[in-house]
Amino acid sequence: MTGLEIGGEAPDFELRDQFGQDVRLSSFRGTKAVAILFYPYAFSGVCTGELSGIRDRLDQFLTFDTEVLAVSCDPLYALRAFADRDGLNFPLLSDFWPHGAVASAYDVFDETKGCPRRSSYIVDKEGVVRWSVHNAMPDGRDLDEHLRQLEALA
Repeated sequence: MTGLEIGGEAPDFELRDQFGQDVRLSSFRGTKAVAILFYPYAFSGVCTGELSGIRDRLDQFLTFDTEVLAVSCDPLYALRAFADRDGLNFPLLSDFWPHGAVASAYDVFDETKGCPRRSSYIVDKEGVVRWSVHNAMPDGRDLDEHLRQLEALA
């Protein structure tokens, strides 16, 4: 796994969120930085903890004119149930079909498991990748470090 090059342009994508609304990365260009968080599976223990942590600190993430986009290969309806169950009030995007196309574009799709690796990218307002981190499946993200990276862009 190599990930994308820091300083390179983030691959654009359009995916549907848990409400069936289309979300395009490039629509934030010029107005917001974007934290893209790829996660393996809705309803799994580590992913639930991470996304609940983001929910609980969403105001801190949004302080930096940031959009938070969480991406998995789960189908739309599973994401809606997951969001409803845990009160996740930020976009959960479905990379279900073509299966893992966006995760593959970001070089984080695990072909063996059929899901994204636990990876994050910070994309600045110009659409440039400024930071990334790749965690092992069982290791949760350091949300404080994500916030430090967003603050550095502000």
